[in-house]
Amino acid sequence: MNVNYPIIDADGHVMETDAELREFLEGRYRQGPHFKTYSYFPSLDGWNRGFGVPGKVPETPAPKWLEFLDELGVHTTVLYPTGGLSLGLIQNPEWSCVIAHAYNSWIAERFTKQSSRLKAVALLPVHEPVEAAKELERANGLGLVAGLLPAVTVLNKGYGHSDFDPIYQAAEKLDMPLTVHGAPSRGMGFDFFNKFLHVHTLEHPFAILIQFTHMVFEGVFNRFPKLRVAFLEAGSGWLPYMMDRMDEEMEKPYRFQAPLLKQKPSEIIRSGQVWATCEVEEQALPQVIKQFNPACLMWPSDFPHERLPDMFSHDLPEFLGRTDISEENKKAILHDNPARFYRLEI
Repeated sequence: MNVNYPIIDADGHVMETDAELREFLEGRYRQGPHFKTYSYFPSLDGWNRGFGVPGKVPETPAPKWLEFLDELGVHTTVLYPTGGLSLGLIQNPEWSCVIAHAYNSWIAERFTKQSSRLKAVALLPVHEPVEAAKELERANGLGLVAGLLPAVTVLNKGYGHSDFDPIYQAAEKLDMPLTVHGAPSRGMGFDFFNKFLHVHTLEHPFAILIQFTHMVFEGVFNRFPKLRVAFLEAGSGWLPYMMDRMDEEMEKPYRFQAPLLKQKPSEIIRSGQVWATCEVEEQALPQVIKQFNPACLMWPSDFPHERLPDMFSHDLPEFLGRTDISEENKKAILHDNPARFYRLEI
C-alpha cells in the first residue's frame, strides 16, 4: 500500500480466556475454588459461538497481533474484548467490578506493555457507575486509551440515565473517550430466529441504536460537552437515517420529553462528540461523510472475528482504491480520526 502515514485499526479484538484472567483476580475470588465448568463472563446469548469456521484464528497473543499488523501494513491497533462484551449481562454487580478489574490488568500486562503498537480499551463495570469511574481512572494509569460501555445490559435503563453521570464526569476529566460496543442479542426480540445469520445481522446495529437514541434524547452530549463516544461495529450507514429520523421526531408534540435538546439532534450528532466506525465497502459511505462528519469516522479491522485470516488482506487495498472517497477522507478514517479520538501519539 502506497500511503505515507501510519494506519490505525480502531477496533480489533483479543480472545481472552478464564485461565489467563484468573491470575489477575484479586481478593477472595483469587483464593477460592474455581470450577472450570462455569465461565467468568456470561454467554452472549445462548448461541454456541465457540465452534468457529475451520481456519479462523482461535488465539490472539500479542505476537500474533503484531504479526497480523505487519501482514496488513498497519501500524497500531486498539484492542477490545470478546467474551468481555457480555459484561453488561452479569447479574452480580460485585462480580462485574472484580472481573472488569482483572481484565483491565490482564490486557495491560499481556498486550499494551508488550508493544507500543498495541493499545487497549478498558472494561467498565457499568452496574456500579461510581466504581466504573474509579476503574476508568485506574485504566488511564495503566495506559489504556478508552472505556467500554457494553451495549446490552441487564440494568433496565439506557446510558442516557443520570445514574451513569459519574462515568461521563470521569471521562471528561481524564480526556478519555468512551465506546459502546455490541455483541449480545439477549432481550432484543431475536428469540424466534433459528439461524445465527439472522441474529448476527441485527445484534450489533439494534443494540447500538438503542443506546445511541437514549443518550442523544436524554441530553448526555449536552450535559457533558467535552465527552466523545464511539458507537462500534454497526457500520456507518445508520447515521444519516437516524439524523433524519430523530430530527423528525423533534418536530412532533412530544418533543417536550427531550427538554435538554435546544438544537436539532442532527446538530448534536455531527458536533464532533459522536463517533463511529465504518466498513470499507459501505456504498453509503460518501453520503455518510457528507451528512455526518468526516472527522469522526474510523476504520476497524475486527480481527480475528467473523472471517478467515486471508480475507482481511483485501480490506485496505480495496478501500484505498475507491474513487468515490477523497484521499483526504481516506487518511482521516485510517489515521487522523482514530489518533484524535484515542489521543494516540504515533
